[in-house]
Amino acid sequence: MTKHALDAPQFYLTAPAACPYLEGKLERKVFTHLVGEHAPAINDMLTQGGFRRSQNIAYRPACENCRACVSVRVLADHFIASKSLRRIMSANKDLIGCELPPSPNSEQFALFSDYLASRHGDGGMAGMTSLDFAMMVEDSHVNTKVIEYRQRGPDSGITGHGTGPLVAVALSDVLSDGLSMVYSFFDINENRKSLGSYMILDHITRTRKLGLPYLYLGFWIEQSPKMSYKTRFKPQQHLNAGGWQDV
Repeated sequence: MTKHALDAPQFYLTAPAACPYLEGKLERKVFTHLVGEHAPAINDMLTQGGFRRSQNIAYRPACENCRACVSVRVLADHFIASKSLRRIMSANKDLIGCELPPSPNSEQFALFSDYLASRHGDGGMAGMTSLDFAMMVEDSHVNTKVIEYRQRGPDSGITGHGTGPLVAVALSDVLSDGLSMVYSFFDINENRKSLGSYMILDHITRTRKLGLPYLYLGFWIEQSPKMSYKTRFKPQQHLNAGGWQDV
């Protein structure tokens, strides 16, 4: 591969395929490879333009007759937790997240497999092997972190590490203007703790501590009940033809 190919991304368009979110719809995606020394800067620019990252690919919907997918980011500095979100924070005050390099392990994969089987058994990620999972975590040319959530221990305030079994994991990118939650999963037996929402709350706090303005949550589809949780975190901005607009 030439240096020009590494520094100047080439964009491609996928063939139409069944939409995983809206029945009867076809989806297409435009994508490019995130490789080379300029990958972090390109990932920043594309994320700000509504792209998402998966391994070393940045993509966004390019459907011919549908604009249902909307990119969402939370205004971290202005975020105010609702009463229900404050309850989630309180219910998880016994947890602590530890930021680690993007290196997979067997405990993460076991949690990931159980989560997929329970929540997305018929999805495109069903049947992923340990090697597939390792590629999802490791195959990144940008600033990526794994955050593991465990019970707090007596020394957690000093070490930043929790104790006991792994209960949740977030794979997140550090951008010039915020954090982007690439993928997260959790213990499906802990439904009362709302771990998915808790990880977003924790990432809002992390974004603030970094002095960055935005937490990117990926795509939201109004007609998809599975994505309704993303609208709970306000204020937020949605990307449309006129740019990022306050919601």
